[in-house]
Amino acid sequence: MIRSTVGFIVYGVHKDGLKDPMGAPFIDEAIIKRSQQALLQAGTTIVEHDTVIASKEEARTAFKKMKSDDNVDLVVLFSGTWVWAAHLVAAVRDFVASGKAVLIWTHPGSQGWRPVGGLVMHGGLLELGIAHQFVYGAADDPATIAKITSYARAAHMKRWLNMRTLGTFGGRGMGQTCGVADPSQWMRLFGVDIDSRDTTELQREAQEISAAELAALQPRLRKLFGQAPESNPVNERSQRLYLALRKVVEREKFDFYTIQSFPGLGNDYSATCFAQSMMLEDGYGTATLGDFNTALTVLLLGKLSQQPVYYGDLQHIDRAKREIKIIGDGACPPSLAGKLGPAGFSEHGIPTEGEAGGLSVRLICKPGEGVLARLGRVNGEFQMVIARATVSEPPADRVQQRLNECGIPFWPHGFVTVHCDIDALLQSWTNEYACLGYGPELYSALIDFCALTGIKPVLP
Repeated sequence: MIRSTVGFIVYGVHKDGLKDPMGAPFIDEAIIKRSQQALLQAGTTIVEHDTVIASKEEARTAFKKMKSDDNVDLVVLFSGTWVWAAHLVAAVRDFVASGKAVLIWTHPGSQGWRPVGGLVMHGGLLELGIAHQFVYGAADDPATIAKITSYARAAHMKRWLNMRTLGTFGGRGMGQTCGVADPSQWMRLFGVDIDSRDTTELQREAQEISAAELAALQPRLRKLFGQAPESNPVNERSQRLYLALRKVVEREKFDFYTIQSFPGLGNDYSATCFAQSMMLEDGYGTATLGDFNTALTVLLLGKLSQQPVYYGDLQHIDRAKREIKIIGDGACPPSLAGKLGPAGFSEHGIPTEGEAGGLSVRLICKPGEGVLARLGRVNGEFQMVIARATVSEPPADRVQQRLNECGIPFWPHGFVTVHCDIDALLQSWTNEYACLGYGPELYSALIDFCALTGIKPVLP
């Protein structure tokens, strides 16, 4: 899971030990320390500013420090007591313009007048249209800490994306209309550059993979699959393509990528199923068919959870049970396998979608809680559908029956129950691919990422 870095700034006019008429300091240092400790225990790194800010000069100094610290993703403005908002908002505005985020945290309690300081800042930033999050809750409330850490992780991802490169190998796959990208829009919204390479470069690199490199891969395959694949030219080309893909992605410094898969490589050299499975296992954000929107969704899910991500066809929907079968065409990270369907080798198996053939992965996804999500565009504007999901395995005595239902039982299966209005989900879904991420914390983090980047969240 991402470990975000938070700048912690306390603000308030009545500071430096000033006491209220009852003799208690307006700013409660004990509450501040407990709040910081709660964030640390939740896995957040804190950069503390040592001065309670109230004046314009103090605000300028504090935010300049946080702006210039390349590690800081988010500033938590902690309400110590009330404040003159006009003294702080210009510094906040300048800070947010740098691409970093701001959150106002108000700890409940009547003593100290913290809610007044929190709400006057919240209202001021709303008035000025300065994006921020407002959190009202105690340090010992897990839900409060979860809100702050979720927003911090989303802020980290927004900042991480800036100046990254999305590589694309080949063009649009299988005539997809719903995965294409406008490079200018990606740069404007995310700061991401889109660069392209022809798939012939991958094929040349694959043919130059040495026998020693192939031999070095076999122990890892035996660990992931329980055995190495059968030695034959088709299987060897699949392994060569994976090793070549890693080399080219690293050499070109692509932070995530898409690949055409078919037509192209699937006919001329090898299906990409195995290579894509292994790249997902390695933690890369990726998608087949030149689908840029799926690639970013996979990247977000993987980095926010640090578990491999499965994307595959949203192949069948049981509306009554709200069950969705996700069946990918042979591509799935092998470590996602459950007990009833351990990872194994199979074949691509569809000659009309790649005559060269190739290795693929067979498995049933492990049980767990997570989300089903996908970024898409409607009339040129980004939206992301996000639904809570539970992954389960079929009863042991029905496994083969469930696998046979689609007619291609040797491809990876995920049996997913979505916790949402299934009809609303289908009306808003923008592609045949479903992206499955493990971890219930992904739901709020994706919503926060949408808020920070101007994407419309769709929560069916």
